[in-house]
Amino acid sequence: MGEGDGQDRLPASRRPRPEGKRFQRRGPTGEVVVGGHPLGDGDDAGLGVLHADLDAFYASVEVQKDPKLRGRPLLVGGTGSRGVVSSASYEARAFGCRNAMPMGQARRLCPAAVAIPPDFASYRAYSKRVMTLFQSVTPLIEPLALDEAFLDVRGARRLLGGALQIARLLRARVLEETGLTLTIGVAGNKFLAKLASTRGKPDGLFVVPPSRSLDFLHPLPAEALWGVGPATIASLARYGLGTVGDVARTPRETLERVLGPAVGAQLAELAWGRDDRPVVPFEAAKSVGSEETFASDIDDPERIAREVLRCAVRVGQRLREAGLTGRTVTLKLRFADFRTITRSRTLPAASDNDNQLFIVARELLHKLRLGRTPIRLVGVSVSNLAGEGAPVQLELRNDGAAWAAAVRAADAVRARFGDGALDRASLAADRPEEAFEEARQAPRPRRERLVNPDER
Repeated sequence: MGEGDGQDRLPASRRPRPEGKRFQRRGPTGEVVVGGHPLGDGDDAGLGVLHADLDAFYASVEVQKDPKLRGRPLLVGGTGSRGVVSSASYEARAFGCRNAMPMGQARRLCPAAVAIPPDFASYRAYSKRVMTLFQSVTPLIEPLALDEAFLDVRGARRLLGGALQIARLLRARVLEETGLTLTIGVAGNKFLAKLASTRGKPDGLFVVPPSRSLDFLHPLPAEALWGVGPATIASLARYGLGTVGDVARTPRETLERVLGPAVGAQLAELAWGRDDRPVVPFEAAKSVGSEETFASDIDDPERIAREVLRCAVRVGQRLREAGLTGRTVTLKLRFADFRTITRSRTLPAASDNDNQLFIVARELLHKLRLGRTPIRLVGVSVSNLAGEGAPVQLELRNDGAAWAAAVRAADAVRARFGDGALDRASLAADRPEEAFEEARQAPRPRRERLVNPDER
């Protein structure tokens, strides 16, 4: 059937959109191609960048862990009165819930939603599995978070086919091997690929052929441009620039005068779909940290110190997981009036030892002489990072090797049985016997026989 056949019989909501907004969704696969007709040879050759984004990642992982949650509105995040939604399932989003919304507000919008605290160990494990699948296609992967990455697949064309075929392959493999749905934007550069995946959500494959990129781009609102925030939107609106096309038709000199040389030049390029940034396979982390926001302000010095210890333990574990060590320890405190301060100290040698990190952070805390000052948030981070092979300062007063072995054994237990399986006694609870009883009553993880992939 041609594009115009039978259009009059369709309801208005399903009639094709005007040129520039017309997409064709192909069957149940969720595929959309801008322009609504097959790719030409030139377009296929010009597609080489994918933006892959897992759908409602944290919530989707929780469903894989507990299939009884499937189809129910689900909120992942802090469950206390000051908690924030980290991930909302699409069933919850139908009620207006969204990421970064206060949990209390989300629960009011959807009283039937199930609220679950985050399980970052599981999220990291699933992310690693997905990234391994990406690596089977191309080494040119630029992770942006646990759940999304850019891929440059131009070098895989001879082996696996064009970018569209590779995107189909990845979506199918991720679904088959992890149970998670993956949305992919396919375009000629990172900017357009990111826009495409956003408009392909959820569980979609959205393709922007180079010859039709301006038809797709110019009708979009100006805030679709990368780096445009509220202040820039207000400046553009004062000049009547509401769409990307409006920005594209404005002289570069005018944009630079209104927005500044750097921002004006950037928007002038992006508005014409030009983005020459390469996919960067790896960018070293600048810091590793952990923060804890309290359900209600606390002013007990002992409890504050215990929460600093909790953060230090998490940071040490994350450093070891990443194969990193660091020299600069930073303590972060946020007071009841939202005033935030940081204090830092640099170690003589890099470390991933959470006990050493805690000692430094505790000394920084004591020097502040807070007394009974109410605290809303504490955090510990480590920067000035290096690889595990960095020189280590030996200490004669204790056996550093024994402690390193102990914390790595604890890491192994947590990796197998979850973050709550093992912790320091001082972090158990105000009444340790209650924490012990809770752990004793908790259901044990079921051990499953390892299956040879060839036997499946």
